[in-house]
Amino acid sequence: AAITAAEDGARVLILETAPKPYRGGNSRHTRNFRCMHHGPLGPLVESYTEEEYLADLMKVTGGKTDEHLARLAIRSSEECLPWMEAHGVRFQPSLSGTLSLARTNAFFRGGGKSLVNAYYRTAEGLGVDVLYEAAVTHLELEGDRVTRVDYTHEGAAKSLSPKSVVVASGGFQADTDWLARAWGPAAKNFLIRGTPYNRGVVLADLLDQGVAQVGDPTQCHAVAIDGRAPKFDGGIVTRLDCVPFSIVVNKDAQRFYDEGEDVWPKRYAIWGRLVAAQPDQVGYVIIDAKSLNLFMPSVFPPIKA
Repeated sequence: AAITAAEDGARVLILETAPKPYRGGNSRHTRNFRCMHHGPLGPLVESYTEEEYLADLMKVTGGKTDEHLARLAIRSSEECLPWMEAHGVRFQPSLSGTLSLARTNAFFRGGGKSLVNAYYRTAEGLGVDVLYEAAVTHLELEGDRVTRVDYTHEGAAKSLSPKSVVVASGGFQADTDWLARAWGPAAKNFLIRGTPYNRGVVLADLLDQGVAQVGDPTQCHAVAIDGRAPKFDGGIVTRLDCVPFSIVVNKDAQRFYDEGEDVWPKRYAIWGRLVAAQPDQVGYVIIDAKSLNLFMPSVFPPIKA
């Protein structure tokens, strides 16, 4: 948004609540994006149609999807990839092997950190200013316009009155109290693999002023990650990809879902929710040693017996 505004001639200031190494929210934890295309596009081979993409999305969400918004996002993804390349993002050559994603997912060379750095380099080249550790505390609304932005920076309370505002403040997953209000007490045991700075301050401020809520706070992206990961910011490397090759049980040694219902990459996104419904929000993956090389290795070594 900042890049596009600057290209159109606007003077742009980004207020980033995090320190510089943590800029960009959860984007620095991403490694790829899923992209519709009608033929080979960048690193992507063959084609991946709107209908197939929508069907994959419906499988993951169990049909809890706003189809109009979903189709809008899916159609837009095709034009995203060339735009990203034109603004400094580099992609890896198409992948082969266990993930089978060469048709659907474009992987960033250098991962999400390189993605974020590329965008900031491009933005700075266009004259965009960035303030780090600048926490927005309030957006003053008059009708349907933001007339004032209040924020703190370098220990002082400040405000400005821009002509227009883009709110890209992220969600609230780092606020476990808010998660618990949405999910119940189980959320206190969740490990947040994303940034600790997405606390929903700006989101709550807007909701409190009557801005319409579109999302469902219980429909988050929850995946199975290693229980030994840190409470915050473990990143994508803490995800476990071994489920389809395993037996998964809860702490009472009970299976609770068909592990082999589908292989990656579509069904992994349901397992966080499944584990969250188990006692103490924990599951145990049991695999045979000969399966160890069939999936992405875990960042923490498996316990062997």
